[in-house]
Amino acid sequence: MKRLLVLIIYALAPFLAFAQGTVSELESDFGGRVSVEIDKKLATGLHMTLGGQARLYDGFSDFGRYQADLGVTYKFNQWLRVGAGYIFIENKDSEGLWSPRHRFYADVTGRVKTGSWVFSLRERFQLTRRDGVNVYQTAPNAMALRSRLKAEYGGLGSVSPYAFFEARLTLNDPACSASWNGSEYSDYTFLGYTDTYFSRYRGCLGAKLKLNSRNAFDLYVMGDYDYEKDVDTNKKGTKLKSLTYDRSFNINVGVGYTFSF
Repeated sequence: MKRLLVLIIYALAPFLAFAQGTVSELESDFGGRVSVEIDKKLATGLHMTLGGQARLYDGFSDFGRYQADLGVTYKFNQWLRVGAGYIFIENKDSEGLWSPRHRFYADVTGRVKTGSWVFSLRERFQLTRRDGVNVYQTAPNAMALRSRLKAEYGGLGSVSPYAFFEARLTLNDPACSASWNGSEYSDYTFLGYTDTYFSRYRGCLGAKLKLNSRNAFDLYVMGDYDYEKDVDTNKKGTKLKSLTYDRSFNINVGVGYTFSF
């Protein structure tokens, strides 16, 4: 795992070198996720889901996020499925303060089955609303595109192992121009929400365990490499205090339970 992480960092180094601002030291964390979901069949191909999730950080020592989501999916045929939904998120920041977020999403998934294997590609657009933020350093309506490529093997009866890779493309981060004289920024200009870049790469290994037609568990290990811009300005948007790119590599183990009816 460490060797793979080093290779990823070296592969991304040329992109980091051209970034404006300071690139932070790589941080790491080990945490967990627990989720519960109810899947209700409304009609042929049409499902509604209701779920909740809690997340633990800092080596399982800190409860830092919970969320509740409501979504619908429609399966046109064995190759194509669409979905949409809403997620309420309560997240704790580095200062220990809780703040709400409202996320809306829509996605389309293409699937190909060959033998016992199922390969899928999901493209999800999401918009996350944050209230009470400094609009010069955080987009109040943050938009992103998440692309996930997944392979699942269904030839082991009730156990279905899977793996996926996902990349998140941030679409509208705040952009600016400024001069650095060695101690502070000058000539700062806010350029709007025009910065687009890949801010996360995610890999996951897991397995679904189907107990019966209604009850199933999902067990997984997931690794995230995050590369996110952190802009610090005054509230009037006239002075840039700092511009950094925060890097982290986090590993999470998770368990999910789904009840279907």
